[in-house]
This record gives sequence, C-alpha cells and structure tokens, in this order.
Amino acid sequence: MTLVLLASTSNPMNNTPKTGGIKEIARALGISIGTVDRVLHNRPGVSLKTKARVLGLAEQIGYKPNLAAVALKLNRRIEIAVVLPRQISHFFDPLRAGIRAAADATVGMDVKVTFHEYPRMGQGDLELLEARLKDRCDGIIFTPGNPRKLDPVIQRLTAQGTAMLCVASDAPASRRIGLVSAHAYTSGALAAELLAHKLIRKTYVATITGELTTLDHAEKLRGFAATLAMLAPHLSLLPAVESHERPKEAYRQTMALLHGETKPQGLYISTANSIPVLQALEEEGLLGKIQVITTDLFQELVPLIETGKILATLYQRPFTQGKVAFESLLTYLLEEKKTSPMIRLAPHIIFRSNLPLFTDRLDDITDPEGS
Repeated sequence: MTLVLLASTSNPMNNTPKTGGIKEIARALGISIGTVDRVLHNRPGVSLKTKARVLGLAEQIGYKPNLAAVALKLNRRIEIAVVLPRQISHFFDPLRAGIRAAADATVGMDVKVTFHEYPRMGQGDLELLEARLKDRCDGIIFTPGNPRKLDPVIQRLTAQGTAMLCVASDAPASRRIGLVSAHAYTSGALAAELLAHKLIRKTYVATITGELTTLDHAEKLRGFAATLAMLAPHLSLLPAVESHERPKEAYRQTMALLHGETKPQGLYISTANSIPVLQALEEEGLLGKIQVITTDLFQELVPLIETGKILATLYQRPFTQGKVAFESLLTYLLEEKKTSPMIRLAPHIIFRSNLPLFTDRLDDITDPEGS
C-alpha cells in the first residue's frame, strides 16, 4: 500500500497511465526508460525513493513484462508438459482448454506444449511424471493426487531444472515453484455457511469427497468442519465419505449413507464427481428433500439447480485455473527474478438466480467462463 501512495503523490498532474509498459511508466514519472528498466529487473543503481515510485505505479497499472520480447532475447524453445487426469472430465477438460487458450496466445514465442493423461487422480500420475525425467522439459503443470507419493519424483524433476507448478491442488512439502487453484478452505466454508442458513433445527450433515490424501479435498473438509462448528453448532457432521473418484464407489457409498441409522439432511459434495451421488438421491426419492451443495458446473447440473433440487454449486473456475497456471509458469521461466506464484482464486457461488450468467456459454468448452 505504501508504494502505491508514493507513486500517486508524485504525480500531481494526474497523468498516470491506465495501462502500459516501461515507456509509459517512465513518461508518467518523468524519469528515463533505463531507470524504469533497472527497477523492474531488480538491477542496482536506483535510489530507494525512485524504486518505490516505479514499483508503485507498475502495481497500480498492472504492468506485465513483454514475455515475447524476453523469449526472443533468450533465442530458445520453451517446452512445457501438462500432466492431468482424464477423470473428472467436467473439471479437467475446461482446465486443459484454459491451458490451450493461454498457449495459443503466445504469439511470437517458440513454446511447445505437450499434454499427457492418466486415468484418474492418484492412478498413473507417478509413472507419467517419472517418464518426463527423460524429456528434460522446462516446466510441468500437474495436479498432485497424493503429494507424499509424488514428492520424490517432484524433487528429482526440480533437481534437473524442471519448474513444477501445481494446479487445482497442492504439494506444499515438495520443491514445486507455486500453485494455482480455487481457495479450497473457502469453498468448504461457503458450503457450511449455506447449509447453516437452510437447516435451522438440530440435524446431521455429511460430506462426500474424493481422496482426503489430496490436499484440495482435505482443505475443503477442514473449512467445512471449522465453519460448521462456529456458525451452526446445532448441525452434527458425519464422518467424511471418500469416493476415491470412482463413480460406482460414489454411488455405493451414497446408498450406504442414505440407508444408515443416521440420515443427513444436508450434503456437501466437494468433488465434481457428483452425478452418481445425485443418482442415488434421485432413486431414493430424496433429491430436493435433502439440501445439496455440489461442486463446479456442467450440463447435467443445470436442470437440478433450476428446479431447486440442488441448493447451489461452488464453481472452481477450471478454465481460468488452467489459463492462469500456464501464464504463471511461462512468466516464471522467462523472468530473470524468479518469484513463486501462489494464486488462489475465489470460488463462485451459483444459485438458480444467477445460473443464466454461467450457462449461456457452458457448451463452449474452449472458454466456458467467458474469460
């Protein structure tokens, strides 16, 4: 905040550019282009006062370096591998589309992107990452299913110079360079708060997740449980159900939950693998009677939200996650001063009332979010 104030007070003529590059910053502050360049590339020879002014204005206008020019100076190809699961397609297909859109925008740059798929979270990812050791690519975008299992290969890839960027979930104990994901804890907290408003009498609620070894799923549960305890002590949380991202397992586990002695009146499905859960609820005549909060948005959910059978869905913005992940990794690879990108996107709450804002482009997998 201090840097922004210094920049604005030094500009009494109100000639601050709304957007621009090094030339515009230099012109607005009345200093040389060389001085601005030294500040933005962390080179010596600039006073602290001038540095504060430059950095403040750069932040204010959202300055981004010309990556194409930087890549041209390097005069080499940038090779990036994308290692993601095939399931759940509702989430990972738009995430891949976001990566492709960002890659297509790298005009004037020699960037090669290869996509690698494994069946589902935690099954086949280790083998695909190990196979990338021989490729010696510059960077890898991946979603860690079980971070402990993947930590050793992440360390080996990093040791040979490959920048590892997590997307959608994290491996914080590894040497990954950063993370791009929806804020998982907040997603769980939002689900708990929504159920707290709808269920005012003493009852039970349950969560159905994928794998609690996946940090994203564990953080959602942590946010859900903590917020439920704080805002709705009258709601008792049943033990979490792990579907292991297998549709048949999700269906079976849901049926067991519904036929148990303690039946929940609220259900938070914290994975996009919600269709088999909803199928079980429909077959038991409980869809629309139990308050249900799902994750993400796809065509099958639309009529259920429209008719009130689903209270809300928490959209993790997969297209944006993929796009930002690619841009962040490319920036990291090209910038002289390496900064670890740690980007957590705010999840969108989709109700029946705002559903049309998201469904008008739902079939356009290349940009389902209108980004």
